[in-house]
Amino acid sequence: MVAKKKTTLRETDLYAPIRDFLTAQGYLVRSEVRGCDVTATKDDDLIVVELKLRPSIELLIQAAQRQKITDSVYVAVPRPDKMPWKRWRSIQHLLRRLELGLITVAFTSPTPYVEIAFHPVPFQRQKRKAARRALIQEIDGRSADFNEGGSRRRKLVTAYRESALRIAVLLDKLGAQSPKALRVHGTGPKTTTILYSNVYGWFQHIDRALYDITPEGRAALKTYAGLAKRFRKELASRGKEG
Repeated sequence: MVAKKKTTLRETDLYAPIRDFLTAQGYLVRSEVRGCDVTATKDDDLIVVELKLRPSIELLIQAAQRQKITDSVYVAVPRPDKMPWKRWRSIQHLLRRLELGLITVAFTSPTPYVEIAFHPVPFQRQKRKAARRALIQEIDGRSADFNEGGSRRRKLVTAYRESALRIAVLLDKLGAQSPKALRVHGTGPKTTTILYSNVYGWFQHIDRALYDITPEGRAALKTYAGLAKRFRKELASRGKEG
């Protein structure tokens, strides 16, 4: 039995389905007009569609140039099958921000299916107050800048991780402590929650309102040695002041 040869999709494969779709809407469709992949006119309405096999900076640049001609600019791509949903939503958000329309073409059946995901309309930017508040709280919760901008695939020192490390340093130094005793040393109002949740596995509940550090916690102190050293100095300084 001879296996079917896998066909490679080309940008030109997008044209016929989109042409037929727009023609069915009463538009006069023409291709490759003064650099535009697809143009469609009906009365005074002018639509420009730029074709690409995947979203790219080049596609956005081309589409933005077409906005000098008409407000009705769309980008057309094959419907993504393997792209993570979160990334696909982010791409759609960017297109909306740029006031571009989006057309997808599905090639999962003998007859390609064209869908208008959204039309190019003025974008109304809305700030998410909860997200803004969470960002500011995270900034305020960090005692210093322990990360490097642009870092990938490495554990970041968040405000939460910083608080957990501070607790781990104290437990390593002082032995088992209660949340109340730890707060006296400046571990903050979320001490009980951090110990109880034990997100990183650094702590263990050994008695009523009494917690100690685990081997994983001591290993974390070596992983974040610089930060642990800083917290130990803070602890020593507090002891001298006391």
